[in-house]
Amino acid sequence: MADAEREAGLRPNVLLLEPDIIVSSEISEFLRDCGYRVIEAATGAEAMLVLVASGIRIDVVMADATTPGTPDAFGLAQWVRANRSETRVILAGSTEMATNQAGDLCDDGPMLAKPYDPQVVLDRIKRLMAARDRG
Repeated sequence: MADAEREAGLRPNVLLLEPDIIVSSEISEFLRDCGYRVIEAATGAEAMLVLVASGIRIDVVMADATTPGTPDAFGLAQWVRANRSETRVILAGSTEMATNQAGDLCDDGPMLAKPYDPQVVLDRIKRLMAARDRG
């Protein structure tokens, strides 16, 4: 968090693009318990609405690479990279997908493997926020 945000007591906002409602609920609850605000989206179109039209500051986009529709998670990540330099991106997918895809679309390391390990997710978000604050 930037110093002004820290002083104002603002929590980082995570946009979670996850089509599986059970997985989305579980990881969202965990992150909220850890002090994050989580905005859930089930489709790329919903995620784009949050990014473009909501006026909500998004610190981290965490997107399931298997999300169907347009934009998919990769398209969303590319849009964020091109239009929101302050927003960090985490992509997640199956173990096989995590080792073979994502290239330079993920910030701070490779794609996260699913099923999610909540502590790994939390650690990645913390590293991203700390790196952004230093930069």
